[in-house]
Amino acid sequence: MNKSRDFLRTIVEEDLKSGRYKEVVTRFPPEPNGFPHIGHAKSIAINFGIANDFHGHCTLRMDDTDPTKEDTVYVKALKDAVKWLGFEWEGDVRYTSDYFHKLYDYAIELIKIGRAYVDSLDEEKMREYRGTVTEPGIRSKFANRTIEENLDLFERMKNGEFKDGEHVLRAKIDMSAANMKMRDPLLYRIRDTHHFRAGDEWSIYPMYDFAHCLSDYIEGVTHSICTLEFENNRDIYNWVLETLKLKPPRPYQYEFARLNISYTVMSKRKLLELVESGVVNGWDDPRLPTIAGYKRRGYTPESILNFCNQIGIAKANSMVDVAQLEFCIRDDLNKKVPRVMCVLNPLKVTIENYEGSEELDAPYYPDDVPKEGSRKLSFSNEIYIDREDFNENPPKGYFRLTPKQSVRLKHAYIITCKEVIKDENGNIVEIKAIYHKNSKSGSDSSGIKVKSAIQWVDTKSAKKAEIRVYDRLFKNETPQGTEDINPNSLKVIKNAMIENAVITQKPDVRFQFEREGYFYADPIDYSDKLPVFNKIVGLKESWGKKKKVSKPRVQTKKVQIEGVVAPMNEAEQKLFDRYTTKLNLNSEVANILARDKTLSSFYEDALSHNKTPVTIANIVANEVAKELKEKQVDELKFNPSEIAELAKMIDDEMISSKIAKEVFQEMTQNGGNPTQIVETKGLMQISDPSKISPIIDEIIAKNPDNVAKFRAGNSKLLGFFVGQVLKKTNGKANPKVANRLVIEKLKQ
Repeated sequence: MNKSRDFLRTIVEEDLKSGRYKEVVTRFPPEPNGFPHIGHAKSIAINFGIANDFHGHCTLRMDDTDPTKEDTVYVKALKDAVKWLGFEWEGDVRYTSDYFHKLYDYAIELIKIGRAYVDSLDEEKMREYRGTVTEPGIRSKFANRTIEENLDLFERMKNGEFKDGEHVLRAKIDMSAANMKMRDPLLYRIRDTHHFRAGDEWSIYPMYDFAHCLSDYIEGVTHSICTLEFENNRDIYNWVLETLKLKPPRPYQYEFARLNISYTVMSKRKLLELVESGVVNGWDDPRLPTIAGYKRRGYTPESILNFCNQIGIAKANSMVDVAQLEFCIRDDLNKKVPRVMCVLNPLKVTIENYEGSEELDAPYYPDDVPKEGSRKLSFSNEIYIDREDFNENPPKGYFRLTPKQSVRLKHAYIITCKEVIKDENGNIVEIKAIYHKNSKSGSDSSGIKVKSAIQWVDTKSAKKAEIRVYDRLFKNETPQGTEDINPNSLKVIKNAMIENAVITQKPDVRFQFEREGYFYADPIDYSDKLPVFNKIVGLKESWGKKKKVSKPRVQTKKVQIEGVVAPMNEAEQKLFDRYTTKLNLNSEVANILARDKTLSSFYEDALSHNKTPVTIANIVANEVAKELKEKQVDELKFNPSEIAELAKMIDDEMISSKIAKEVFQEMTQNGGNPTQIVETKGLMQISDPSKISPIIDEIIAKNPDNVAKFRAGNSKLLGFFVGQVLKKTNGKANPKVANRLVIEKLKQ
């Protein structure tokens, strides 16, 4: 979770400084009546994160006070979720049922001091007597029972002498309280049923409001952190602890905004309905927002925690766009996973002038990913390409294979279509093609110009796989029920073909299928006989295009809090369209700017000083946005014109992007003009070839093996050499100049 001074951390810090507590103790207290979802992930990150930040500890406690809904399978799911996210609870897992005897004793104490009574009103009458927000309630006549009567009835309730609903134990507080939860709330109710841990010992079970605060106290919790729906319950929390006059230190309750995500339901009741009705295939269905669902789909713990960090800790509820979560997993996987090829809809291509077979060396990672590794691709005269990569009558702007247009097979050769084979129904069943011998990737001397490269697999070594393509479970931003289910939320492709390097029996394996998205080997259904892959997320956000042709969306109230991204309204959509179409911003950056008035205003101001929209947008959406999570605009030590000046220095190649981050850091801490900072610190970019050349000569001399590989055709090593130049110059070398000089020297 974000270690910045959010309001919860500020409270904790002040409590430690004042001496209220010697150690911070938090807890994650879920009810074991369903699988944890991403809202629980946020709570886990907050509670464990705060404990870690202040060198305290966090306990895991199951709030198992309703035996009619709880199960050990849910306990296991909750424990697994905490561990998967990377956290460790202090000691053993705690259960509210561990404290049933102590809680019973506390209830007896309240009866003895005249602050609790056994009520025998039926449920309907009790509801009627409660009153309304404008009218006080009426206290039950049974509140006049003597202490002895109440003690006797309560013990008999415990011993199972009464039926469910026949009696309850209530606190005696105030039937005219403005907070209706304080109108003699229930403390215990009869549930004559088996408890999954306590067995049949108890016939009564404590209510959440009574058990929770006392369990916190028993465990030594200092900060009881919960979501906003429990805000009104805080009065009961305090009343119980204060009325029992418990010895300090005691816990206090603090609330934060719960997580709401567009196109998603977060209610455990609604999730249970989806599972039990068969709309989804269990709690770990990859379309559900459960931790188990995200895990099976292929999300990483890092992406979930980064998402929680980005949305921050707010005091008011708001809606987060699901695209922000998808961006986090995309951003995480982009830096980690190998790139391989998969053909989802195979079309056979026979290369008539190719004989034999060969193995081609293909890197797993592009130049901009700081990881190494490669695999061998089998190549022969029969391959599969995707049907979408061939078009007999191509539209304008189609750059893949056509009867008149050649295309490159990625990591391999350029091919040209010679004949289209069709069946009796006119369906294309095969392409006859030729390859160009001198067009091999990395050593192309054919002179043939092509505009794109397509994925392919060799028919002899490729393996059939099942691909499960998941989309959003709901078609509306604010789903109400099953009527909003997206009928196309799951598409199963049975005849996809994957390259041999993808076949793996290792657990927890993810790949980027080039041009298709990120995929995960299903941890349950994958086998060597039939590999099964789940689509985690596409390479870019595409749902926005779908929304434009759908029915008008339901408008929701927008509250912009600490970087939370709310759904687009009409004005934001206008900004987004302008940013993407006229200013050429990518969709992720445009999303961030368009949906945040403060950021978009800052961006527009900066743009008025320097017409370099893309560079300014990247700085504002990434660097400035981080600062504005914690500060107001007038608290910043820099202004829009200085950001515009910083962007101009990048565009004029006076400084590199890496140096720009260092300059920006100085601006945030101490202020100052970016040009002056660069001059004072000697950060000016090196563009003089005479200064860069000797550095390149030294790097080439130290890496003869890589030089030989590059000259043998491994052009991917160019990135290695340029990276070494930048490293040697602390990022000051002009990458374009370094790139040109490296190529010249390596080809000598």
